[in-house]
Amino acid sequence: MTHYPVMLAEVLEYLAVKPDGIYLDCTAGLGGHTKAIAERLEKGFVVANDRDEDSLAMAKANTEGLHARIRFHHGGFDSLDEALLYQGVEQADGVLADLGVSRYQLTSAERGFSILADGPLDMRMDRNQALTAADFVNHYAEKAIADLLYKLGEERGARKLARAIVRARPIRSTQHLANVVERAVPRTGRLHPATKTFMALRIAVNDEMGQIDRLLAVAPGITKSGGRVVVIAFTSSEDRKVKEAFRELGRQGRGTILTKHPARPSAEEVRANPPSRSAKLRAFEVQ
Repeated sequence: MTHYPVMLAEVLEYLAVKPDGIYLDCTAGLGGHTKAIAERLEKGFVVANDRDEDSLAMAKANTEGLHARIRFHHGGFDSLDEALLYQGVEQADGVLADLGVSRYQLTSAERGFSILADGPLDMRMDRNQALTAADFVNHYAEKAIADLLYKLGEERGARKLARAIVRARPIRSTQHLANVVERAVPRTGRLHPATKTFMALRIAVNDEMGQIDRLLAVAPGITKSGGRVVVIAFTSSEDRKVKEAFRELGRQGRGTILTKHPARPSAEEVRANPPSRSAKLRAFEVQ
């Protein structure tokens, strides 16, 4: 599987990687950013963290030959301080978080994220957690499902879709759910009608908004003075959280915003990797 680390040149520029620095890649994914950081280190190391153990295993394979400069850690954003403390340090010279979902997760049928490939209604990034997408669609009240689709998926037909989902229970698989949504809201454009429904369920299952809040709360404290926090967001709600958090840190005198406006991927990158087109990178230097 071809892996494109999003906005790699911009990430390295804003992290300002030092050969003897310590870095934390909060979302190692398949290891693209981790590898590029490790290649620029001599005495330092990068902690590759991810809540998805399968992705972390792939990151290890994709960074073969660089493991002397990489430390792998399995965990969510609520254990980032532990990821560093386990390595005997309290702060890093740079903290990176790419909030996007990896192509591996989106295209692997057995993970349950895909609209196009039939699989279990799972969608868990950390498969050690109990809650799955099946729990939401088969057991939550109709109003709760409608609220979820509207707030997290910005789905205008949320109430109609929630009613269709409840009537179709039990929903057995990703394809079954996609078909239920398509019957309720027929296709009108290029996007599959269930795209927003699947996105909302994924965000809910993985508590992605809560995870981002925890990331933004802890990142400044685990970054050294003069170090950088770099975050890549893909949705307006994610980017808004990052922008507001960095502004508040600036108002508190805790550092400087390095990106007056978010950096965006180049036209060349978007041509090579179309999913990168919605990426927005923001950076903050801690005082």
